[in-house]
Amino acid sequence: MSAHDYEVHRAPALAGASWALGSVVAELRAASRETDGARGQLGRQALPSREVLIGIARDLRAAFFPAHFGPAHLTDEGTDYFVGRTLDSALLALHEQIRRGLGVPRGLDARELARRESRAAEIVRDFAAGLPAVRALLETDVRAAFEGDPAATSIDEAVFCYPGITAIIHHRIAHLLYTLGVPLIPRILSEIAHADTGIDIHPGAEIGASFFIDHGTGVVIGETCRIGDRVRLYQGVTLGAKSFPRDASGNPIKGIDRHPIVEDNVVVYAGATILGRINIGRGSSIGGNVWLTRSVPPNSRISQAQVRSDVFEEGSGI
Repeated sequence: MSAHDYEVHRAPALAGASWALGSVVAELRAASRETDGARGQLGRQALPSREVLIGIARDLRAAFFPAHFGPAHLTDEGTDYFVGRTLDSALLALHEQIRRGLGVPRGLDARELARRESRAAEIVRDFAAGLPAVRALLETDVRAAFEGDPAATSIDEAVFCYPGITAIIHHRIAHLLYTLGVPLIPRILSEIAHADTGIDIHPGAEIGASFFIDHGTGVVIGETCRIGDRVRLYQGVTLGAKSFPRDASGNPIKGIDRHPIVEDNVVVYAGATILGRINIGRGSSIGGNVWLTRSVPPNSRISQAQVRSDVFEEGSGI
């Protein structure tokens, strides 16, 4: 929406008022020179739209769960038609967003333009082919939420109400796009869920089946995390990185594994912080408010008191 879309009414006392916008605009341009310059190098190309991606995510959710997010009058006979039509609309819109994400600046020669157009279509085909596997994983996630929370009265309640389900739906969509090499869009999708739920999952994180985030607010899962099957996290859990290694110029070195590996059947309770490329062995339980920067073997039971004892033994860590 542009400024021209708004109807403006000036109070009589403001008739003829001037905001000295000429200097304000000039200063805004100067302040944004670096980011505008970066876009200028891309030929002022159109960028992906957050609003369109919100609609795509909503349509994909409806295609995954038509009984919950489809039209109220949907019948068994009409379900396949609804899913097909909804997917077609979402994939057409996604193709345009991926085109933008890949970069199609003005002035490209015909051969390069055709190559990028073909790449966008190929990604969307591969994405569509991966959707049944995503839906199968989501089935295990929903079941884990229902079975893992005694307060859940039905599967419907988990699907409709649980922020962890909303977050994992977005993540599994975003992660598929991430694995297909799509720039920018997976992160936008993740941040849409982050804004809605308070759960921050980087699209690069690998998450196994039957994943359940209970309550969820404040959960952070970093880019290179690897999470096994049947893992449960509570609110405020951080699976993060320690300090970042830097190159000779002082810039953070990217593309290295820096987040935890959480093996199968692990429970991490509220407020726990697990940092660095460490292993949490299968079947372990990490207590609330624990600060953990070392690997633990399978079937460990780590409490706050144990961690304090380890850290301050013989005065170390003070």
